[in-house]
Amino acid sequence: MGYRVGIDVGGTFTDLICVTPDGHVALDKTPTTLDDQSTGVMNGLEQLAERFSVPLRDFCADVDILVHGTTTADNTMIEMNGAATGLLVTEGHRDEIEMRRVHKEQIWDPSYPAPPPIAKRRARIPIPERMSFEGDVLKPLDEEAVRRGVQRLQKLGVDSVAVMFLFSFVNPAHERRAAEIIREEFPDVAHVSLSHEVMPRGPEFERTSTTLVNAYVAPRIAAYIGRLQEKLRAAGYAGQLLIMQSTGGVMPPDYVSRRAVSLLASGPTGGVMGAALAAGKAGVDDFVSVDMGGTSFDLCLVRGGRPEIKTDWNWRYRYYIGLPMVDVQSVGAGGGSIARVRQGALLVGPESAGSQPGPVCYGRGGERPTVTDADAVLGYLPVDGFAGGRMTLDVEGARRAIERDVGEPLGLDVVEAAWGIERIVNANMANATRRVLAGHGADARELSLIAYGGNGAVHAWAIAAELGIDRIVVPRAAPAFSALGVLVADYVVDMVRAYVVPLSQVDLGRLHGLMHELTDEARKEMEPTGLAADHVDVALYAQMCYPGQNFDMSVAVPEGATLDEPGLLDLTERFHDQHERERGFCFRNQQPLLRGVRLVSRGNTPKPDRLAEFGAVTDAEQARRGSRPVYFGVEFVDTPVYDGTALGPGAEVHGPALVEEPFTVLVLPPGHVARVDEHGNYAVSGSASPTG
Repeated sequence: MGYRVGIDVGGTFTDLICVTPDGHVALDKTPTTLDDQSTGVMNGLEQLAERFSVPLRDFCADVDILVHGTTTADNTMIEMNGAATGLLVTEGHRDEIEMRRVHKEQIWDPSYPAPPPIAKRRARIPIPERMSFEGDVLKPLDEEAVRRGVQRLQKLGVDSVAVMFLFSFVNPAHERRAAEIIREEFPDVAHVSLSHEVMPRGPEFERTSTTLVNAYVAPRIAAYIGRLQEKLRAAGYAGQLLIMQSTGGVMPPDYVSRRAVSLLASGPTGGVMGAALAAGKAGVDDFVSVDMGGTSFDLCLVRGGRPEIKTDWNWRYRYYIGLPMVDVQSVGAGGGSIARVRQGALLVGPESAGSQPGPVCYGRGGERPTVTDADAVLGYLPVDGFAGGRMTLDVEGARRAIERDVGEPLGLDVVEAAWGIERIVNANMANATRRVLAGHGADARELSLIAYGGNGAVHAWAIAAELGIDRIVVPRAAPAFSALGVLVADYVVDMVRAYVVPLSQVDLGRLHGLMHELTDEARKEMEPTGLAADHVDVALYAQMCYPGQNFDMSVAVPEGATLDEPGLLDLTERFHDQHERERGFCFRNQQPLLRGVRLVSRGNTPKPDRLAEFGAVTDAEQARRGSRPVYFGVEFVDTPVYDGTALGPGAEVHGPALVEEPFTVLVLPPGHVARVDEHGNYAVSGSASPTG
């Protein structure tokens, strides 16, 4: 067995986790190269090769598997710089994407602008054709209209084409023929997205939005993955590249290139999967995972050891994504979040300094104060030995920037200004967490907090204090935890087929046929993984709702294709019970509606025995490096500093204290205790006011 490498590209740093052939875990970081993320990935691999004292080619030749979470799709939607996209749509539904089901993010602001259009109206071509809801042809496809439409799109400079015809998920014949004509008339087209392949179910707005986003990001995804594969092959890597999806699983590039939209939020999803694994080893089932990196703060509620996978109302970057997604929410609150004063108010984020130029204290030309600058001024971060010993922080530069841009406008000294930045960013993260928990009816006081990311360990105590959480778990590999998450993720194929009918009118033959169709397709998708059948778990679900509801829920069908008439009655009761459990009510006198069949095929991948390296010292005093003054809200306190790499299972550190790891610092205020468990996690307990 060779090396196994997980890579997560963030907005500021590219994180890497490497499991060696003998089971040891090494982590590393390198600045993200936003112009071409593949450059940063290769820089990180070169750093790993140097760590193991081997040439890059020899290291890559010994890598068995490389798993990657990328922000390319997210960055494309954030910057709205995807492919020039056109849409062929059933006549009469040209403006479906504009109506957005009357959804507005700012309901009290009538002047709030619509989202930037992926396909402008002149690039949305109505095509005469129509299928019935049963798949019968009501109006034949007007092939000449398709040809004229494609020719128009070419003249408009379109590179990628989305096709969305009504009820194509029941009968895709018209969409398939349209795709043939597109390639005949436009052989150089970069990408064609067919709605029945991207989202094979209704309703039409959701399918239009999802297909357009897929067409918009797919060319950039394909170009990026292509560049990365070429560089990997040139460096000697001959193995398989796997890409993290928003469903919480990984698949090869050929699979994700057809469903590029499934890569949205793939990096944060990897962190959640890693958190679930670490929490399970620590005996924690119900928790909120928080990932504070350099650019964003990502959070997810996990109950029963599994994150919720949302199958409806997934809005990303103001567009609806009708695919199952791990329910990760993000806000612009990271170490690089810029602090500024506007109209007498202190604001922190969402604008970020990124990795170039980065915070002022990095000494790379940054001029605007950030959260990391405040962390440095307050004593949380080491001046020397920062970022694995590769950086020395310019604390004086950070002080000058905070004093100039925050302190002077507000009439505060530099320490008060830095503490104000801390208070604001911590409150922003806590409020974002409250919103997510409130949406699920969860009480923060009944949950644990799993904190990771480069800044998670620094701010975990303050976030927990704001939320009233008294148990914190910080994994040893926290600085690169999303990279670990993508590495331990399983192969996942998640597919849906539509079948809309009251449950009492279900045609079991048709239902069984859909189940067999999904099973066969999933088996074909799994074939490139090389996994044996006994390493693949298949679960079938019925997508159900009450009549009049817009969104359905997945109800397990353990009987699979053996479901019979009595089984439908059992399925009805399971739906009522699940609806009451998850949404707080049910209508047992109403007959539910079946809206489709869902299959989740999960191919199990090997998991490392250990999630991080740890030392052998059980008496924390033996790992003490000295002390430095740290501010916890009242005054600077002379705070002991410990070498985290030396601490072994059973070691206890009492606050106030700083536990320095190569790429992060665990901050313990007075009243907190951190204990290293047998898996290398820091289990933190105690209570403290966020103001000290």
